[in-house]
Amino acid sequence: MVIENYTKASQQLREKLPLPLKPLAEIAYNYWWSWTTERISLFRNIDPEAWQQWNHNPVALLQFVSLERLSQLANDPDYMKRVKAVSEQFHRYMAIRDTWASRVAPQITGDRPVVYFCAEFGIHESLPIYSGGLGMLAGDHLKSASDLGVPLIGIGLMYRQGYFRQRINGHGWQEDYYVDNIFEQMPLELITDADGQPITVELEIRNRVVKIQIWRVQVGRVSLYLLDTDRHDNDPLDRWLTGHLYGGNQDTRIAQEVVLGIGGVRALEALGINPAICHLNEGHAAFCTLEVARLEMQRTGKSFYDVEQSVRERCVFTTHTPVPAGHDVFSGDLIESYFSHYWPTLGLTQEQFMAVGARRLGDPWEPFGMTVLALRMCRTANGVSALHGEVSRKMWHIMYPDRPMEEVPIGHITNGVHQRTWTAPLLSDLYAQYFGEDWSNRIADPQMWAKVDDIPDEELWWRHQLLKERLIAHTRTKIKRARQQRGENPQWVDAADRILDPNVLTIGFARRFSTYKRGYLLMHDLERSLRLFSNPERPVQIVFAGKAHPADEQGKRILQRIYEWSQQHSLLQNRVIVLPDYDMYTGRKLVQGVDVWLNTPRRPLEASGTSGQKVCFNGGINCSVLDGWWCEGYQTGPDGKGMNGWAIGEDAHTSDQEMQDKIDAESLYRLLEEEIVPLYYDIDPNTGLSHGWIKMMKGSIKTNAPLFNTDRMVADYVAKVYAPGIQLDLEPILASVLV
Repeated sequence: MVIENYTKASQQLREKLPLPLKPLAEIAYNYWWSWTTERISLFRNIDPEAWQQWNHNPVALLQFVSLERLSQLANDPDYMKRVKAVSEQFHRYMAIRDTWASRVAPQITGDRPVVYFCAEFGIHESLPIYSGGLGMLAGDHLKSASDLGVPLIGIGLMYRQGYFRQRINGHGWQEDYYVDNIFEQMPLELITDADGQPITVELEIRNRVVKIQIWRVQVGRVSLYLLDTDRHDNDPLDRWLTGHLYGGNQDTRIAQEVVLGIGGVRALEALGINPAICHLNEGHAAFCTLEVARLEMQRTGKSFYDVEQSVRERCVFTTHTPVPAGHDVFSGDLIESYFSHYWPTLGLTQEQFMAVGARRLGDPWEPFGMTVLALRMCRTANGVSALHGEVSRKMWHIMYPDRPMEEVPIGHITNGVHQRTWTAPLLSDLYAQYFGEDWSNRIADPQMWAKVDDIPDEELWWRHQLLKERLIAHTRTKIKRARQQRGENPQWVDAADRILDPNVLTIGFARRFSTYKRGYLLMHDLERSLRLFSNPERPVQIVFAGKAHPADEQGKRILQRIYEWSQQHSLLQNRVIVLPDYDMYTGRKLVQGVDVWLNTPRRPLEASGTSGQKVCFNGGINCSVLDGWWCEGYQTGPDGKGMNGWAIGEDAHTSDQEMQDKIDAESLYRLLEEEIVPLYYDIDPNTGLSHGWIKMMKGSIKTNAPLFNTDRMVADYVAKVYAPGIQLDLEPILASVLV
């Protein structure tokens, strides 16, 4: 795999820094720094207040910190030693060639890498080009690919304003607003030619030529290329094609998907990258298959149908949602307005072109489906959990009428999370003590995680309590700031310092607010909820966080209902908290600090979910509907009760939504009243600990951590998708992190 080091951008930053601090410039431009606390603290310690102000962005921090402060650090021998040690670690990491991937899949090389297309990437909060789970998964995929040495490149869009920011007004209504990203102050670099001019590719969109420039973000050993239409020589309308993530109307959506898919392939060609595999992470990038076909036709002189199989051999597809609205479809009129100039280059008629994206061939009223295009043009397709694979086979059986449903060619690879990003430093330190300093290289090893039982209960508990206190401090700060911004009275602003209690059972619920995720389920019986949250002897508290899509009025109303509920009774105001403007930083605080992670989707609409997996690495316990990954993660003991968490409701799917809500709410109340709350407050008077609760924490860690991580997930993609036939059991999954 070829790693291109930053030159111009990091060099300009180096020139500002005193000699001993110059290595910071190179590190700042590679998100490798974001994976462990000692690297993050290297930047945070420069100026903690400015670090917060710049949203944990080391490039902006170094650009604007005073020369006086830099000189102080350059004369601090301890800080200089830290810079030297991290710089040496960084260069060793980047230089590794003997990696897990090089041993098990030598056929995947830097000259013919895997290219991973996705509409959003959640790398870090300082790069706000993500909205939720899809982006988090994509970012974690890149990080583990880097750690395992998989030759992989990412392709996405560089949004001028990213996803919207969120305010919650005094009535609990979500208000949306946007903030410009200042690319020149971020850890990314514009790709230029030998003359210093941006390398561009061109597309025709609605009879206009659109120029696309390319930014590069370095994610360890993986390069992420981001496409940007915000150029002065583009039409003003086209400059906003990459303005917002998931904003605008159908016109904007199809234009963005043209830029991502067709523009992405053209960008690869302009950069001299010849992919062995194009991995479509969701259907947004499916147009790339058509551009791959066009280039192959141009190279060989063959027809579209003659190259179709060779294109299929190079393209693979992951679908992420069983929700029909999550699968983009476009009308024939819209397709015609965007592709009437394009289908002749494929040698196709309009009818033939439409057929490539039609579920039912020969139906003139069928819209053009992006998932259909991806399924038709890719050699493999997979869902993101075992249940989601099953649901997807049923969902898309219509495309394979001659096959039994169980033979529909959609498999599954269950999602995971990048442990090194999401595990709290306090827990990482604890694991290093009991598993060995190299534990982070072996996170897919169940025998290692079995050693969790050797950790003394008090050691695990006091660290968990510190993390909960940190979550509460973060929550109080955010709520106080929100009240100040709303101009509320000083007494109410100061009251934010008293919300939540670290000695109270704390539940976290953080996800996109939409109807099928059922954030309202706890309010199904308001009197029963009030008894739970106001119990003076065994109280419960909960932190809600998340955004509703700007166009989702129902989702906004759910959020408002929760906010109104939290304000209706004085006993709830300190125990039911709605956090505004959910992002990766708040997400880390939540998954690291809660006691219980609540997940209440309507079955079977949660494809996988990953937030609950992050909780496991931090000793949190899941209480979830048996949907998505939890169907595979949940384990019961001989008594039939959960040994690593709790399952809400019956494992049944029904079209009667009201009945399912009633059943699941009753189950949730029963679990809280009869199992969760009593276990948490079952305190041993001699130790002051609930040993039963800590046993459940350890069960959550040791059963889920070795399975639901992206090292295992990326290894599965290598063995089952990128280079099928590899026997993973012959080669332990070892990352190259601590060197």
